[in-house]
Amino acid sequence: MRELFERLIQAFEFPFVRYALIVGVLIALCASLLGVTLVLKRFSFIGDGLSHVAFGAMAVAAVLQVSDSLPLIMAVTVLSAVLLLRTGQNSKIRGDAAVAMLSVGALAIGYLLLHIFPVLSNISGDVCGTLFGSASILTLRAGEVWFCLAFSALVLALFILFYNRLFAITFDEDFARATGTRVGLYNLLLAVLIAVVIVLAMNLVGSLLISALIVFPALSAMRLFSTFRAVTIFSAVLSVLCAVVGLLVAILAGTPVGPTVVAADIAAFAVCSLVGLLRRA
Repeated sequence: MRELFERLIQAFEFPFVRYALIVGVLIALCASLLGVTLVLKRFSFIGDGLSHVAFGAMAVAAVLQVSDSLPLIMAVTVLSAVLLLRTGQNSKIRGDAAVAMLSVGALAIGYLLLHIFPVLSNISGDVCGTLFGSASILTLRAGEVWFCLAFSALVLALFILFYNRLFAITFDEDFARATGTRVGLYNLLLAVLIAVVIVLAMNLVGSLLISALIVFPALSAMRLFSTFRAVTIFSAVLSVLCAVVGLLVAILAGTPVGPTVVAADIAAFAVCSLVGLLRRA
């Protein structure tokens, strides 16, 4: 145990470990706060669709050899979130069909572009790392950390500022509309915020595992609490804890960061489910 603790202290002497921990905590916090609303509104499938779009945008940025691809990926993902919300309201193409079309199409086109224009030295390895998470979170530069800090602060500020409106549209859109709340506007805000979080989370868990950060903490909190505020707070605390544990285990054990963080979320969900069963019994 002492040797493990010493290794952990030595790891924190490197700036990239501190950067990874800061970014991981911020991403987990933002994803968990929005995840409660998305799960309750049954919008969690949007995370999958937008994560695939982010992969497609990453492929386009790689083909165009854009040096700083994050702004491009974020712009494309946010635009797709807006289009997805608008298309989902179309009577001819329902929400789930629109998500399926967008996610599968973006994933296929992105992978196809990378094969037609082989700009990456190791296509299979880079694609696998982008989809499932790799060591990219451990190679963050200071500029990328500041970029994540700025957008995470924006997401948190907007969530706190419009907390009451998001609460209203989560449980009863008709009542919220009757009281004068602009439901369409706040649904659009929610879609844009989750698009931003998904782009930020690509470095942490990969585009295919992002939904785990959104869904698992919220579902775990719902096993123990019944009020929206309690679920939101516990979900945020649990998500941050799982992110820290997953990152530290990945650094010490040499395992992939993304799957390790998700495994920590799964373990937390199992524990919360067991505690919830025991309480009800």
